This record gives sequence, structure tokens and C-alpha cells, in this order.
Amino acid sequence: MFVKVELKDIKAVYFVGAGGIGMSAIARYFLNKGIVVAGYDKTKTPLTIQLEKEGMLVHYEENVDDIPQACKSKDSCLVIYTPAIPSEHKELAYFRENNFEIEKRAQVLGTLTRTHKGLCVAGTHGKTTTSTMCAHIMHQSHIDCNAFLGGISKNYSTNYILSDSDYVVIEADEFDRSFHWLRPWASVITSTDPDHLDIYGTKEAYLESFRHYSTLIQPGGALVIRKGLEMKDEIQDGVARYEYSRDEGDFHAENVIIDNGEITFDFISPIENVKGVRLGQPIPINIENGVAAMAMAQLAGCTANELRSGMETYKGVDRRFDFKIKTGSLVFLSDYAHHPQEIYQSAKSIRELYRDKKITALFQPHLYTRTRDFYKDFARSLSLLDEVVLCDIYPAREQPIPGVSSRLIYDNLEPQVKKEMISKEQVLDYVNNHDFEVLVVLGAGDLDNYVPDIEKVLRSKIKD
Repeated sequence: MFVKVELKDIKAVYFVGAGGIGMSAIARYFLNKGIVVAGYDKTKTPLTIQLEKEGMLVHYEENVDDIPQACKSKDSCLVIYTPAIPSEHKELAYFRENNFEIEKRAQVLGTLTRTHKGLCVAGTHGKTTTSTMCAHIMHQSHIDCNAFLGGISKNYSTNYILSDSDYVVIEADEFDRSFHWLRPWASVITSTDPDHLDIYGTKEAYLESFRHYSTLIQPGGALVIRKGLEMKDEIQDGVARYEYSRDEGDFHAENVIIDNGEITFDFISPIENVKGVRLGQPIPINIENGVAAMAMAQLAGCTANELRSGMETYKGVDRRFDFKIKTGSLVFLSDYAHHPQEIYQSAKSIRELYRDKKITALFQPHLYTRTRDFYKDFARSLSLLDEVVLCDIYPAREQPIPGVSSRLIYDNLEPQVKKEMISKEQVLDYVNNHDFEVLVVLGAGDLDNYVPDIEKVLRSKIKD
């Protein structure tokens, strides 16, 4: 089922859970349409404050009386909610009891993929960077695009792009099977390492979800899938299928040069090879992400020069390999990685960039269920680093699970790894009392809120 009301007939939109990164992108879409946009969120954040500045009416108390009058007409107001909101939420209950049209964020994005050519990026990890890369390449090309992204693009200081283009770039989220609402014209699938087992239950159900997603790509379009994934895709007649990876596949990189903080390579493609691609964000994992992004942009009609220019001017995504300090004596960065395979790729890239330096990670596990299911995998990935400092689990939507804590990861780290466990409240003192060569904050929880203060402490200690 897609949105029943035509988007052009909507006069107001209300968001239950307004401050999520994906929800805010859709809020900005409707703000740009000039209609009333309002919503609730539990916590005031820099993102909700910015949305208020852009014209959104946001409140932070769960109270039906705070819903603006313009959003109380069921004939002209669309209600959009995030699955993270509990079903007993008072405002959500009000809208249900009064028969408003209530849709998930993904359903609204699905409607957009019926009215535009959807370029969607799915996968356990890599999808935010790849979709943001693709959106930047497209936006600066002669084709242009709209975009709904899962992170803040550093090129545009937003997670949303609006244009008159026929194309829309969408990060396809597998959580709660949200990506099943989409109808892509073309899609990349970056990875299918099992995750969200609190939703899916088993690895097999998770992989089946991606198989079903692959059936939704529209005839005339294309699937660009990373070579070697465990999933079995199933595409419709008339859908082209391509494989990609860093080193092999229909789309891949050759002549990779990593030197003096720069990365260049040749993009090999069945359509047209592009020589001398330079990464604007020179991180090894972005070679493969870039191959996927360029593949989809090229399929949409971007030229070789546009691909080259887009990759060179791409600045990255907030909290994705986000460098805060780069000096000869100290490197400090923040990375959203919160799945064992993401952490493995992050650690591998950092090690590739800084082969001879001591690398320390401050890691906050995200979710009790994810820690319970993957603590050994977390430990293996983190053991690529020299030092690991573990904080308590960030619960997000979950209640504690007996016996599940960061200690499970701590106890399974390799013997050569120097390790410690501290609370969030101890982080700044820890940083102040220790010396670092490369320090990375890892995780999708609220430890990132400490990053600005960590940066201040580190800068006060820099001698060169």
C-alpha cells in the first residue's frame, strides 16, 4: 500500500519522531513545498533546532494540545511516523483514533519512487556514504537529482536535495523491512551481513528480505550488486544485472595509488572506463563505495568528466570517517560504524592510512540485542586496533538484557590489544590523561555528543 492521498493535495504534514535523520529529510521536502510542517520529538537536538529555523513547528512534550490546528484536519494532513515511536504514544494514538492517514517514512519514499526514477542504495553498511556520493555526482552533473540521505552531506550541510530532476537518490533502509515500500529504477546492494535480528529473527530471514527487495526493481532499470554477497537476488525480466567490488566485477577499480594522503584509481566499466579518478575524501573504503556510486550515476547518464569531477569534489558525510584533527603528531576522527563488519572496514581503512601509528578506539556498543548477537564479531573487528576503550551499551529503543554488557566484547578482545572499560562521564578525563597518535570514536549512540569536547581537549595538548 502506498500513500492514498495525492502528495499535491496535502496541505499539512505532521511528524511523530521529527528529529530522526531520515524523517528530517522528508520534512525538508515538504517545507520546500511551502506547506505547514510540524512534529514531535523527545529531545531537542542541533538537527531539530535547525529544522525550526527552516520553518518547521517542533515541540518536545508528548501532548495532543501542542499539535497545530492546521494538522488536525484528517482530510488535508498526512501523518508520518517512525517505527521507533511506541504504539501507545499519545499523539500517534490521537491520529489513529481520528482516522488520519498515517504512513511510515518509507511509504512516503515509496510514493516518490513511483513519480521519479529512484536510484536506491541498500545494504547493511556503506549505504549512507554510497548514496551521498551518488547524489553529489548526480547533482553537479547535467542530470541533477533529488535526494533523501541517511547522513548530513558535507557538500550541502543537509541530508536532502531538491531539484526538478526526474531522478531521486534514496538510502534504502532494511530496518523493519522499510525498503520493501520502494520501487527503484536502479539499486546498489552494498552488503548483507546480518543485522537487526531483533526484527528479523534469523540470518535467513534477513537475506530473504534483500531477495524480495531485489524483485522490486522496475523493468528497464538495473541492479548493481557487490560481488560475492551471500544473498540470492531475483530480478524481473528487463532488469540489467551488474556486479561490482574494489578489485573485480563488471564495475571495479584498477591502478589504485594510495600515497601521501591521496588516493587515485581508474574506474573500469562496461559502459565507459574513467581514468584518473581522485577521491575528494581519500579513505580506502571509499574506493569501493565510489565504484558503486559511479556505476549507478553512469547508468543514469552522467559523463566521464562528471563522474571524475563529482568524486574529486565529494567532501564526505558527518560522522562517517569524519576527521576532526589531522596533524603530524595526532589524528582524531569520528565514525558512525556500529556493526561488526562496519567496524572491520573502518579499522582496516584507518590501518591502511596509518600503518606505523598507534590506533586507539573509543567504542560505545549500540543496542543490547546487537551486542548479544555479535559480541565475538565486535571483538574480532576491534582487535585490528592497538587500544580499545569500551563504554556502556547505548540502549536506544531497548530495555537491558540480563548478562549483556560491554564486558562481553572486552573479554573477547585479542590478547595483544590494550583495553579498558569506562563510563561516558569518564571519557573527557580519560582523553586528558592519555596520549594518542590516532584516536577514533566509534558507534551510533550518543558518545558522538562528546566529540566537540574531546576535540578541544586534544587541541589543547597539541605541541606542533
